[in-house]
Amino acid sequence: MSDKFDVVVIGGGPGGYVAAIRAAQLGLKTACIEKWLDKDNKPRLGGTCLNVGCIPSKALLDSSQKYHDAKDTFSVHGISMNDVAMNVDVMVDRKDKIVDQLTGGITGLFKANGVTSFEGFGKVLANKKVEFTAHDGTVTVLETENVILATGSVPVNIPPAPRTGDIIVDNQGALDFRAVPKRLGVIGAGVIGLELGSVWARLGSEVVVLEAQDAFLSLCDQDLAKEAAKIFKKQHLDIRLGARVTGSQINGEEVEVTYLDKEGNEQKQTFDKLIVAVGRKPFTQGCFSEDSGVKLDERGFVFVDEQCRTSVPGVYAIGDIVRGPMLAHKASEEGVMVADIIAGHKAQMNYDCIPSVIYTHPELAWVGKNEQELKAEGIKFKVGKFPFAASGRAMAANDTDGFVKIIACEETDRILGCHIIGGHAADLIAQAVIAMEFGSTAEDIALTVFAHPTVSEAVHEAALAVDNHAIHIANRKKR
Repeated sequence: MSDKFDVVVIGGGPGGYVAAIRAAQLGLKTACIEKWLDKDNKPRLGGTCLNVGCIPSKALLDSSQKYHDAKDTFSVHGISMNDVAMNVDVMVDRKDKIVDQLTGGITGLFKANGVTSFEGFGKVLANKKVEFTAHDGTVTVLETENVILATGSVPVNIPPAPRTGDIIVDNQGALDFRAVPKRLGVIGAGVIGLELGSVWARLGSEVVVLEAQDAFLSLCDQDLAKEAAKIFKKQHLDIRLGARVTGSQINGEEVEVTYLDKEGNEQKQTFDKLIVAVGRKPFTQGCFSEDSGVKLDERGFVFVDEQCRTSVPGVYAIGDIVRGPMLAHKASEEGVMVADIIAGHKAQMNYDCIPSVIYTHPELAWVGKNEQELKAEGIKFKVGKFPFAASGRAMAANDTDGFVKIIACEETDRILGCHIIGGHAADLIAQAVIAMEFGSTAEDIALTVFAHPTVSEAVHEAALAVDNHAIHIANRKKR
């Protein structure tokens, strides 16, 4: 049996489903293969992001932050609340309903745009054919002019702490706790570890984060990392750097973790739950036949050019399985770019303007270069910073932690990077992304009118501060 398509997309996550919809919009006969099954073994679109990643984690982050506000900060506004309690079952069930709504929405979008959905596994064969294996084992060969690989990534496992039942879990298991663990261990102080650690810390867990690296958030601008470390300490996140986990032992309903501290001394810590969040790896195993012609590197990433073409003409790869950051929005935009190219349009992504966000509270967001990168490259730059503590709108919201930092080229004034830690950083960073996409200078933002009072004014003031022209803080004295 053989079916013919213009485009077959393998993977229905934020890269794959967006690519499929865009391709169909451009008049291409499009199919999308997705293997995901939910807890009831029902097919689901959306991949990791919608099912067990971006969306459900944000639902828990928002619910836990609202609980924290009601319990600890509403009194600042004159709001008195007695006996504030969190029903974890309701919180988790709400998260599941949001996931159901959004994944079901993709099914509706596929129908509206004429995308054919296949539920099962896809494998790239030679000559751009795709082997589709349904969940019942039925095999069909799909013929196509173009293949888009968007199979995503999976959590990295480490031998010292193998996932075991519901005590040692990955990010997926951490989204389904039905009770607040008294003692929670997290291996890895990256995005996932900090976000999930924050959720359960707000609800009352004693959280210890074990990070093997000696530097905290080493990929961030270090001003941001230092400020975040200070704030997280106040939030009772016990982050231990230079802590290399060497083993774990489950004893009944708890787990004892053994690790070497930064001095090399062996330490032991007992937890009720342990989250392993040490990163993700590309899911490419079994996705290609030996004669497919698609080339991978030693870590399982697919080799692609700047427009996501693989070594085989007509076969593209996007998202977590190719170079660049493992971010849903990066995957989505790559999917749009590839669909446009297949349709004969000219398309290109600007990989220098991809924002990154950590959704703790305060949030961390950045785009472009940071100070340590620019120093390493020998590029001369100037910096403008503005604290939210000087923002009237942030004061009114009782949310004054953090700052906006803009880095501009010393010679051209072109914005090279923006780094924000604050309550609305994830949304504010878009202003810097747009500015950098259009090649703006710090002066361009400084000359732009921002509404008052808003937290966005912190971006304006940071741009003014680049040349010591900030209005609402004292400027640096000129040398």
